[in-house]
Amino acid sequence: MPAIRIGTRGSQLAQWQANWVADQLRTAGAVVEIIHIATQGDVTQGPLDSIGGRGVFTTEIQAALLDNRIDVAVHSLKDLPTEHVAGLRLAAVPHREADGDVLISPKATDVLSLPHEAIVGTGSMRRKAQLLHLRRDLQIRDIRGNLDTRLRKLDDGHYDAIVLAEAGLRRLELYERIRHVIPKTQMLPAVGQGALGLEIRENDAVAANVLAALNHESSYFSVLAERSMLRNLRGGCLAPVGAWGRIDGEKQLLQLDGVVVSGDGHHKISASACGPPNRAEDIGRQVADQLAIQGAERLIAFARATGS
Repeated sequence: MPAIRIGTRGSQLAQWQANWVADQLRTAGAVVEIIHIATQGDVTQGPLDSIGGRGVFTTEIQAALLDNRIDVAVHSLKDLPTEHVAGLRLAAVPHREADGDVLISPKATDVLSLPHEAIVGTGSMRRKAQLLHLRRDLQIRDIRGNLDTRLRKLDDGHYDAIVLAEAGLRRLELYERIRHVIPKTQMLPAVGQGALGLEIRENDAVAANVLAALNHESSYFSVLAERSMLRNLRGGCLAPVGAWGRIDGEKQLLQLDGVVVSGDGHHKISASACGPPNRAEDIGRQVADQLAIQGAERLIAFARATGS
């Protein structure tokens, strides 16, 4: 087995993800080196949409791939823009487990039981929009930082609740902090949420062969449909867009649900489609077309222009 250089961000969660991939490859006989790369999103303060938006957590890592400084980029797939980067390709998506959002709060057991005008922390326009669709009275405040930083800000009383991805808390074994897993009927996750994306150079047959065993076909096709939907909407990672792709165990059909919500929560449109998993990109396009007919472009443009 060849030596493989893995590139990743330096956050605690990113390191966990890179180490998990490295352990799988080492078990298969590979020699692995992990290289930490600082990204714009890691070193710049402020709301994500004000510091560059799409690609703030991935651009530098992709550049390292193209420059041959690393062989594999490990991404949180929800952070990876859907636009194709010449010379790179998504080689594998390992098994996707928890893909939803969770509420963490000392004051409520779910979103609906939060106090009136509760202060809720999230750095996601998608979460903000869906929270406000449920509860117009909530005070949504931006929050940045790694998981420990966000949890500390909650514990210090800056927020009544925060909303985070379930997968990150489970990977870092912070199960006890999860107060409530928000139902998909109330909040659809981000495109690719809970999944890892292993990106390589397009012509690197060696890395592709090494990573093939890590690819989980059902997870791969599910996120492929979600990413196709977002790409066809031209929404970008920070748009108020939610998606949930999954494969029915009995019928072996890929089901995709999509939603676009105005940043203020007033307007919500949804669509769905299903079909064979190998038609994942077509299914994503179908859902995007249904959302577009209902005015998705206008809602996304308004959110970008106003931040709400």
